[in-house]
Amino acid sequence: MASLITKYNVATPRYTSYPTVPYWDEKPPTIEQWLKSVKFSFDKSNLKDGISIYIHLPFCERLCTYCACNTRITVNHSVESPYIKAVLKEWMMYKKVFIEKPRIKEIHLGGGTPTFFSSENLKLLMDGILSDSIVCDDAEFSFEAHPGNTERSHLEALYEAGFRRVSFGIQDFDPKVQTIINRVQTYEQVENSVNMARRIGYTSINFDLIYGLPLQTRGSVIGTINKVNILRPDRIAFYSYAHVPWIKPGQRKFTEADLPIDIEKQKLYEIGREMLKEAGYKEIGMDHFALKTDSLYQASLSGKLHRNFMGYTHNYTQLLIGLGVSSISDTWYSYMQNVKKVEDYQELIDKNKFPVFKGHLLNEEDLILRRHILNIMCRFETSWNNEYEQCKGLYDALERLKELENDNLITILPNQIKIKKRGIPYLRNICMAFDARLWRNTPSKQIFSTTA
Repeated sequence: MASLITKYNVATPRYTSYPTVPYWDEKPPTIEQWLKSVKFSFDKSNLKDGISIYIHLPFCERLCTYCACNTRITVNHSVESPYIKAVLKEWMMYKKVFIEKPRIKEIHLGGGTPTFFSSENLKLLMDGILSDSIVCDDAEFSFEAHPGNTERSHLEALYEAGFRRVSFGIQDFDPKVQTIINRVQTYEQVENSVNMARRIGYTSINFDLIYGLPLQTRGSVIGTINKVNILRPDRIAFYSYAHVPWIKPGQRKFTEADLPIDIEKQKLYEIGREMLKEAGYKEIGMDHFALKTDSLYQASLSGKLHRNFMGYTHNYTQLLIGLGVSSISDTWYSYMQNVKKVEDYQELIDKNKFPVFKGHLLNEEDLILRRHILNIMCRFETSWNNEYEQCKGLYDALERLKELENDNLITILPNQIKIKKRGIPYLRNICMAFDARLWRNTPSKQIFSTTA
């Protein structure tokens, strides 16, 4: 196992999309091409599946130094109202492309810190998004919350808007780890937030945990999982810390010497993983765990588990509209990302322009490889039809996968690949075998975090 960890500890994408963002075509789709793709996907899927909406709320009062998200640090809450007005205007611009009322299947508020915004402004946001739209009967609305600033009013306002799932960013309960990553919150604060949410009526609570953080030890992981198990969230995301200081300078507050690496980091994951399984949590896809009563687990059993830019979900939609700064939209046939600076975003919206700056039109090979990567991420297997999938990327992938088969991580069958249990920790490596664009243009410098 130690030799495998060392062998496969390489810089690897997380595959929330394929192609991954660094390998999108240098020339993005034109606005006309993009809106044509949005309209085509909406017309094809709105009545059948509904659509998903991701809203990026980038503001935080403090910088969490582990964070690799696009954030804006400020204590000036006057930024809330102009930003919400811009997001709602962007949504109205997309609605003009639709030929009928959108049927909303899924909404996720991400950040940043969505609970940076006042409950009144969050209500204004949701009233505007849901106005003149149809909410599907099985819709799921979720948001990310900071236990340190989430108030009852936040939970109540979003509950009234239809939210039933909340995700609390925990990361680690060890005070030393919390201090160095500048994310200090007590167990009592988390317990209070969880209990408030449950009393109000939230039916699914998620905890985000991270392994591989600076100063993190086996003891701190054990202590964290023990406290998590007392609170019994319905689902857990147990992520690997992504050390990318060349992208996020805030991570330079600590050095590589403070980080558990390679075998020690993998041991932290294995300890946490086994403790969660012993506590009754079922492993879902990559880095996720859920109780049997949670919809994510049910979706994994029925084969309906899906993965997109919002992570794992039990709801499949072909069209995902990303609103707000740096958000990414997905029509299935193309991607488009918004500009990353708040000022640029608001300026373009003020000029009635879609605030996009990069994107990608998927070709036939991209679509084939994307399907296989999604299958591996969600179902731990994939299959193909030789008559349909005649693409070089697939055959090249099969050659690369032979080494993983020799290491007893996967089984290669005629027209099918199955991931073994011992291969699950190496899902990113397995998916990378299918990443034709990466292999054809190997980066000259590191752009992804390592797997361990």
